[in-house]
Amino acid sequence: MQSYRRWVKGGLEYPALLLALLAALGMVAMVAIIVTSVISRKLFSMPLPFTEEFVGILMSVSLFLALPQVTLKGDHIRVSMLTKYLKRQSPVFHAIALLIATISGVFFCGWILIESKEWFEFAFSRNLRTETTRILLWPGMLALPVSIFLTSLILVARHIGWIDDLHDEESL
Repeated sequence: MQSYRRWVKGGLEYPALLLALLAALGMVAMVAIIVTSVISRKLFSMPLPFTEEFVGILMSVSLFLALPQVTLKGDHIRVSMLTKYLKRQSPVFHAIALLIATISGVFFCGWILIESKEWFEFAFSRNLRTETTRILLWPGMLALPVSIFLTSLILVARHIGWIDDLHDEESL
């Protein structure tokens, strides 16, 4: 069972880490583009024409690409007052609260996946591009379903016990 848990954990950790690395690179690219645009505006009175569109796409993509890693590490905002109380008072109600949280998270991820599929297919089939610089939209839109699917797998794996919860609620 330990080797299976290690296999599942690695199978979720490495893709989440790769997506987080891509998110970090996207953020660095955002800063580089903005700095370059500001410098070219001040020195040459000629800002980069694609700055706003490209930075907007990079910001959205970076946000969603970082989500699986944040969920895996448990570094997101948690409302733990109720679960701490339930853990002390009743392990059964604590388990029920965690089950409800997992089901809610997976349901939300599933809903977002269904909605994003239609939008992605629409953008892909029509080859949609941004207005000013004609940047393709569907590659950036692909980040949402990929990251949300991985996030839902992480939520389920953590609830089943295949991934340890790194942050014990007592320490919060």
